[in-house]
Amino acid sequence: MTDLILRSPAFEDGDRIPDRYGYTEENINPPLTIEGVPAESASLVLIVDSPNPSSSRKDVWNHWLVWDIPPTLEEIPEGWDPEQATEGQNDFGEHGYGGPNPTGQEQTYRFRLYALETTLGLPSVTEKEELVDAVVGNILDKTRLEGTAAP
Repeated sequence: MTDLILRSPAFEDGDRIPDRYGYTEENINPPLTIEGVPAESASLVLIVDSPNPSSSRKDVWNHWLVWDIPPTLEEIPEGWDPEQATEGQNDFGEHGYGGPNPTGQEQTYRFRLYALETTLGLPSVTEKEELVDAVVGNILDKTRLEGTAAP
């Protein structure tokens, strides 16, 4: 594996995600930068979720599923509309980004990026479990950026 790196100019790894990116605020994705994509990569996958939502929700809440991202992409701009990639449905029941929406306690949000040796060609109705199954066995490198949000 190489040194795949995912960063955001909006927050440092482990720090608080600015409120404006929250679901009940502007609900736009924070800007992200990508470095170190392996040369043999055919696509990238981005999964944003929160593994510790309140007990009134499921165990892991899916905020953003994006696949078949061009491996040459070095920057995901704020409020990105991925025309050359596929967005899946988040757990808010919408396609695209659904920002942090913590209830009751501070929560962690994971931005996980995978460099794949193939494109997936999955339809936008693909569930996260199917996406993860398709990713397994095709990973060249992976990285993670985390942020927090509190009510």
